[in-house]
Formats: sequence, structure tokens, C-alpha cells
Amino acid sequence: MSHALKQVFNKDKTFRPKRKFEPGTQRFELHKKAQASLNAGLDLKVAVQLPPGEEQNDWVAVHVVDFFNRINLIYGTISDYCTEQSCPVMSGGPKYEYRWQDEHKYRKPTALSAPQYMNLLMDWIEVQINNEDIFPTNVGTPFPKNFLPVVKKILSRLFRVFVHVYIHHFDRITQMGSEAHVNTCYKHFYYFVKEFNLIDTKELEPLVSVWVGLGY
Repeated sequence: MSHALKQVFNKDKTFRPKRKFEPGTQRFELHKKAQASLNAGLDLKVAVQLPPGEEQNDWVAVHVVDFFNRINLIYGTISDYCTEQSCPVMSGGPKYEYRWQDEHKYRKPTALSAPQYMNLLMDWIEVQINNEDIFPTNVGTPFPKNFLPVVKKILSRLFRVFVHVYIHHFDRITQMGSEAHVNTCYKHFYYFVKEFNLIDTKELEPLVSVWVGLGY
């Protein structure tokens, strides 16, 4: 592993503790299956497809947690450079500004700095994926009716992390020699959300130029 990738995967740089799947569970086996496809160098368009005989919600749940962990790591590598001073607004360039809203302190969309937004976002996602009523881990426990709406909100907000990193901090990623890793992670994410229609195409517009630049 290159020094740059060691930096990307340095546990001290993780923005949040990784959420892990319990060995022996169905979710753990699905996670291993997904990782095996990636490690085998399978085309990402194929790798994201639902394996025969598996339940779609289980497959989606595994990937949501995995993307949370991966994007967590990516943001962790540049978090020292994403400060109140450098990024006073959570944005993706002058055209896109992202405001925070939740059910507690921020009832209305509120302009925040990028680091404030990221902290609230990662806290909020952790609560969702650790909530057994939304992400049940026991085999046979049905997923709730609001599972996909919650997933769509999680993924659309995680996409904003990609937007901010690509537009405001990609020079740092490049300096570390980690752009190939970040690009692969983004392609994986993009193919997955498109495969299962989890993010509206219009929301993906901020990174259209990046996607074209990657040759897709």
C-alpha cells in the first residue's frame, strides 16, 4: 500500500469510528460478498447489482454503512484543512450552498460552515444507522416503511461531502496522491445510487464535470 493510501486509511484520521458488521450475521456475509466483488476488480456497474437471491433492502443497508465509513475516511484526510476560516459556508463552489436542517436544533434550513455541517451530518447518520428500528440487524426483522426515504436522505447528504471535497479540497487529495482512491469511491457511489434510483439526477449535477472528467 502506498504512503498516500496509508494516510487515507490511517485510523487516527477517521472522522468518526467505523460502523462494523457483526461476524456471522447475514449483513456481515453480504458485506464480504460486496468486498469480494470489488477486490476481484469487477466492473463497478456490475459490482453494485443485487446478487441473485438477496433482498434489496439488505444490500442497500450494507452499502449505506460502507459508504458512510469510506466517505468518513476521505473527509478525515482533509478535515484539518476544512476550517471555519477556509470554509465558512458548506458549499460546492459559488453555485451550490448546502444548509442544515434537522428535527432538533435546526428546524429551518440554516447556513453553517463546512466543518459544522460535517459534524452534524456524521452525527445524524450515525444515529440513523445505529437505530434498530430503521436499520434492523436481526435476520427476519422487517425493514420499516420509511427505510428507503431515510436512505435517500443519508445518501443525498453524503453526496454533498463528495461535492465539497472535490470542489474545495481536491488539491489536498492530489498532493497526497490519493485521487485514484477518491475517484474510485465516487464512481462506486455513483453507480450504486443510479442502479437503485436513490438520488435524483438533478441533485448529482454539481459533479457532472467531475464525472465527465473521469471519462464517463
